[in-house]
Amino acid sequence: MKKAVVLLSGGIDSATALYMAKSRGFRPVALIFDYGQRHKKEIAFARRLAKSAKCRYKIIKLPLSFLSGSLIDKKIKVPVKRKPAEIKKKIPSTYVPARNIIFLSIAVSFAETSGAEAIFIGAHTEDFSGYPDCREDFFEAFKKAVSKGTKAGRRIKIFTPLINCGKKDIIKKALALGVPLGLTWSCYKGGKRPCGECDSCRFRSRAFRQLGLEDPYLSEKRTRR
Repeated sequence: MKKAVVLLSGGIDSATALYMAKSRGFRPVALIFDYGQRHKKEIAFARRLAKSAKCRYKIIKLPLSFLSGSLIDKKIKVPVKRKPAEIKKKIPSTYVPARNIIFLSIAVSFAETSGAEAIFIGAHTEDFSGYPDCREDFFEAFKKAVSKGTKAGRRIKIFTPLINCGKKDIIKKALALGVPLGLTWSCYKGGKRPCGECDSCRFRSRAFRQLGLEDPYLSEKRTRR
């Protein structure tokens, strides 16, 4: 089987990207990054997802605690209940400088070393307003850099299969692929239960409501694990 590297964060988007890689005939290896983020809950959920998908995973530890942003520095508050106009105009404090550039560079290096033919990342359209390294033009530029700056060159393909999808569409794809959504974690705060107020929680809950579905994320039994 063809090999693929999947960036797995523990959320719906990366979980769906993982299962999409499998559906396309790839044998994935998940890269889970421990970069000094605000909480370790997403790492635990990413491991569960990888095990559930029966794929290998590697936890990559990076000393990025010197970077700014509320996902790293607990002294900075995670923004909550942001209005749509504010979300479109202002990059939030949850932005981690150049995070996708760093993660993708490591994924490319790992892919070239291990002979993988593809890299999957779950970036999508609803991240455009907040994170500049989730835009389609960024990924096109990065692909060119990989083509010019690696021995493997054009052989390594970078897939962003969700780039033009909203959260509702991603959930629909996840359900069709059999993604265990109850094993995903999205909350930026990482408490015992989802806060329901951060951008990530609100995008997620809104999408489930639009689909007329109950979010397994809110199951008390699951979130207490």
